Amino acid sequence: MTPKQQYTFLIKQKAQELGFMFCGVSRAEFLEEEAPRLENWLNRQMHGQMHYMENHFDKRLDPRLLVEGAKSVVSLLLNYYPEQPQPTDTFQISKYAYGQDYHFVIKDKLKSLLAYIRETIGDVGGRAFVDSAPVLDKAWAKKSGLGWVGKNSNLITPQVGSFYFIAELIIDLELEYDGPIKDYCGTCTKCIDACPTDAIIEPYVVNGSKCISYFTIELKDQIPQEVNGKFGNWVFGCDICQDVCPWNRFAKAHQEPAFDPQPGLTEFSKKDWQEITEEIFKEVFRKSAVKRTGFNGLLRNIKFVIPKNED
Repeated sequence: MTPKQQYTFLIKQKAQELGFMFCGVSRAEFLEEEAPRLENWLNRQMHGQMHYMENHFDKRLDPRLLVEGAKSVVSLLLNYYPEQPQPTDTFQISKYAYGQDYHFVIKDKLKSLLAYIRETIGDVGGRAFVDSAPVLDKAWAKKSGLGWVGKNSNLITPQVGSFYFIAELIIDLELEYDGPIKDYCGTCTKCIDACPTDAIIEPYVVNGSKCISYFTIELKDQIPQEVNGKFGNWVFGCDICQDVCPWNRFAKAHQEPAFDPQPGLTEFSKKDWQEITEEIFKEVFRKSAVKRTGFNGLLRNIKFVIPKNED
């Protein structure tokens, strides 16, 4: 086994020990294929009020601008699929937000992985990334063979579907690189057909500013009336395009205690949601990603999805 193979094996083995579902490695280089796609998406204003997407265009496409001397991008998947989803007759939040905020949970695991690499291999420079810096995580995961980017623009992995977080370590160490896998979406259009706001404007292109997740999390203004009645029960995020994806029949419950639902959350009735106080909000969602929308934002979303005759 060459040193590169040995290092790659050790990193993947440790990633598994830390609870990551899959780990893949790609060469740190300019994302040639993504550059025109990202530019076009931004030019068409599909990011809405997510102005941060316009920042650091070059860094998004070249990890060597984020980590000096970067040689490898280590992509990791962490499962968040719950054993018991919320009942469908109540207000819904995305499954990824049931438990503790993933940023903190994954960051700790990545720090442990980086520390292990330094202890075992030597003085390796690098940084950990969890959805909080200009890194195109799906593009890197795809390059390293962890899945393909589906028509709903989510990464899909044949063995498990798409209910997972993606994270990266960008390091200045040469490793053994994986290659991409085939796209298995075929002729299926279930995600496109199911999207109530027509956010998937064509296969593989999502207008972020039309997505229920955008309206209920990113948008700080009033939700436009033209989408009234289209949200179903979704009040934070949306899982529709994942729930209907045939590949998610392979999803298995996660083994990460930090992602277990906050106590009482899965028992919340519509009445409980409507009567939620700021005190209960702070208690139940103290460590949750739901904090991002804020108490008033959540109330706005709940009010928006209640049919006028029930108001």
